[in-house]
Amino acid sequence: MTLDGVLTSEQAAATVRSILAEQRADGAIPWFTGGHLDPWDHVEAAMALDVAGEHAAAEAAYRWLMRRQNTDGSWYAAYREGEPSDLNRESNFCAYVAVGAWHHHLATGDDSFLEEIWPTVGRAVAFVLGLGRADGTVSWRREENGSAPDEALLTGCSSVHHALRCALAIADYLEEPQPDWELAAGQLGHAVAHHPERFLDKDRYSMDWYYPVLGTALRGPAAKERIEREWDRFVVPGLGVRCVSDRPWVTGGESAELALALWAIGESTRAVEILQSIQHLRHEDGGYWTGYVFEDDAIWPEERTTWTAGALLLAVAALGGDEATVTVFGGDSLPTGLTADCCAAVR
Repeated sequence: MTLDGVLTSEQAAATVRSILAEQRADGAIPWFTGGHLDPWDHVEAAMALDVAGEHAAAEAAYRWLMRRQNTDGSWYAAYREGEPSDLNRESNFCAYVAVGAWHHHLATGDDSFLEEIWPTVGRAVAFVLGLGRADGTVSWRREENGSAPDEALLTGCSSVHHALRCALAIADYLEEPQPDWELAAGQLGHAVAHHPERFLDKDRYSMDWYYPVLGTALRGPAAKERIEREWDRFVVPGLGVRCVSDRPWVTGGESAELALALWAIGESTRAVEILQSIQHLRHEDGGYWTGYVFEDDAIWPEERTTWTAGALLLAVAALGGDEATVTVFGGDSLPTGLTADCCAAVR
């Protein structure tokens, strides 16, 4: 795995080793040694292991999820040293197993494992759709007491939309029709692409800027216009992407995800430039610091996260033409759910 100006093969191998070094014997991939694990970032790191050919380690990560799934189909928001540390259950965290499972199958061709993880995916999707709102969006979490806020997040719903499309791809492959998932994916994609008023205002976060593109809901001229509109507000030339627009803090994970979104809409040159700009976050062990406060010339926080390394490896894989990653993040071959006309009838 190489990308001119970004990673040599030796550097890529070191970054993969930085993730493997943090993976626990039971398959769990925390943010860093002693840090917590959340299900979404755990999956992102597992996907990066698959693009590097570390399929057994990736499978171990998915088996950790299979063992840890709650009876309602969810996972807790955070685990520390193997025990739940945040008993809320976030919808996008729980949905993302579908993206990872489909990516793993595309990377390995392992039908038996896909069949084995299919019930886990099905229960996770059922939990997420149980948080659906009347306007087609999905509440962002179910709280410890069982209640759910009547609120939706654009970033989270964009990720859920992507996960539903991957779940439908698995269902199609296994010949297990899921019409309710198709309806939900269509309605949610329509809301993400056309109804910003249905979501909480988190405009200062860069993820709300690019996630409708990364989550495959927005493509074509509308996606390019969205990226152009906020480019100067979030991109710091030569340093990366701000996490929030009003802070002098660039972060590796957001930068790599933006690169993936740029690649998905045909902006590969820009994507490479973004990845080049965050190499100042690279540590000698191959890992990546989470972020950098440029006004203070300071690494912050002082942690090298597995998901930052994972996001970078996935962006490099997409730009390099890795088939599994191209299929999952390109979105062209993923089921779309209902057509736009059908969605208009139910909006």
